[in-house]
Amino acid sequence: MNRLEKNVIVLNKKGLHARPAATFVQLVDKLNVAVTIERDQERINGKSIMGLLTLGAQCGTSLKIIVEGEESQSAMQQLEDFFSKQEEDYKS
Repeated sequence: MNRLEKNVIVLNKKGLHARPAATFVQLVDKLNVAVTIERDQERINGKSIMGLLTLGAQCGTSLKIIVEGEESQSAMQQLEDFFSKQEEDYKS
């Protein structure tokens, strides 16, 4: 199984609140990989909206994305793209 790790910065001006967290979970659900997000030693499942919200990720927060699976390269690119956008740029 392929495993990739990458640090990303939350660029959304409003941070990772409920709406972008829901959009992120929808994206992860479509991918054929396991996604873990880590902040300050706290790890959460990328399919958990509540987990994402408990990270308290505001604009400028550094998060580590861990992707495991055969399609990890493609998935990581999509997740990086997600974190580089503003909320109005998200596609449901």
